[in-house]
Amino acid sequence: LPSFQTLYTYPENWRAFKAQIAAQYSGARLKVASNPPAFTFGQTNRTPAFLNNFPLGKVPAYQGDDGLCLFESNAIAYYLSNDALRGATPQAAAQVLQWVSFADSEIIPPASAWVFPTLGIMQFNKQATEQAKEDVKRALTVLNQHLTTRTFLVGERISLADITVACSMIWLYKQVLEPSFRQPYPNVTRWFTTCVNQPQFKAILGEVKLCEKMAQFDAKKFAEMQPKKETPPKKEKGGKEAAKPQEKKEKKKEEKKPAPEEEMDDCDAALAAEPKAKDPFAALPKSAFVMDEFKRKYSNEDTLTVAIPHFWEHFDREGYSIWYCQYKYPDELEQTFKSCNLITGMFQRLDKLRKNAFASVLLFGGNNDSSISGIWVFRGQELAFTLSPDWQIDYESYDWRKLDPNSDECKTMVKEYFAWEGEFKHVGKPVNQGKVFK
Repeated sequence: LPSFQTLYTYPENWRAFKAQIAAQYSGARLKVASNPPAFTFGQTNRTPAFLNNFPLGKVPAYQGDDGLCLFESNAIAYYLSNDALRGATPQAAAQVLQWVSFADSEIIPPASAWVFPTLGIMQFNKQATEQAKEDVKRALTVLNQHLTTRTFLVGERISLADITVACSMIWLYKQVLEPSFRQPYPNVTRWFTTCVNQPQFKAILGEVKLCEKMAQFDAKKFAEMQPKKETPPKKEKGGKEAAKPQEKKEKKKEEKKPAPEEEMDDCDAALAAEPKAKDPFAALPKSAFVMDEFKRKYSNEDTLTVAIPHFWEHFDREGYSIWYCQYKYPDELEQTFKSCNLITGMFQRLDKLRKNAFASVLLFGGNNDSSISGIWVFRGQELAFTLSPDWQIDYESYDWRKLDPNSDECKTMVKEYFAWEGEFKHVGKPVNQGKVFK
């Protein structure tokens, strides 16, 4: 597999989870671009550049640095898997494919028809919901029977079959499969909880809580999530005047068509628009260190004589921490421009962290003989990346070490990395170029 691979999606997309979990098992290094500026759902996936690589504009979409582009989540998950996940023999591989198809045809359609109205993103239809419940029961019966004597769906270990089927059932278990409904299917629930508690699943899904009470249609939420309609024209205004809003409405209808993913486009689009979590730093006490003030000094005045003295004079040792990072895979760094793109890409994906962080990251050496390391300043005493899943795309590609702000080592490193000049004794290569996160 290529060194650098990007998965475009919106946050919390269960279809993307399949590929992400497969990559956790196979060791494929996958970057997920799911937030601005790296990816804005409904905008980025409609640009000519994106459509040139992915003509349907669907997400998830995969791009490798070798130029390979893939759409359709099952294909992406397959590509990012290893032989053990795909099925090591032709028989096992066929069984894996059987369950992947089962998820697509037997689980996803009724699960969507039942769950989406409870999330307020699809109109409730009693007949359709009752039919969906029966179809879900049928799928659960098949799974329960199959799992009577098996821990996993194919063979003795987790395969792409388990990853795909479990991901297709996440919303069922989170929203509607209350204890009394799932009670006749103990083998399925045992298997599902075993899967989602594997470290490779947990790294992507976090804690999956099984629902206690079956969610019902949320009419209020559904009304809130509908696009605002034009105000109907007053009756007195006949003729041409009354026709204008109608024309407008028709135009609006035409505009609202696309939002492509794989199916249930409008529903997934609405899911993608769900409000996101609050400020990850909200729980931390206020700090007297004004990061923006330091950044202004750093940008506009001399680094060595003004910005660094200002930094140490105002730095809050309780409220902020300083970290040294080093890229783990220097042997894979080739052209310097590609290495710089690595740094820039990471910075772009961390856009929402800017208010509470500063970094100077440098590339040392030349083509095919380089290294990347840098100094980061974060609000709080822990690595900030762990506070939000959106910030975790790149940081595991680096080794991190917290520095003691009172030590000579820290003062030297801050001086050298902030100024892009010095001995850099620990590196052994000259500075090539650098990037600042501010």
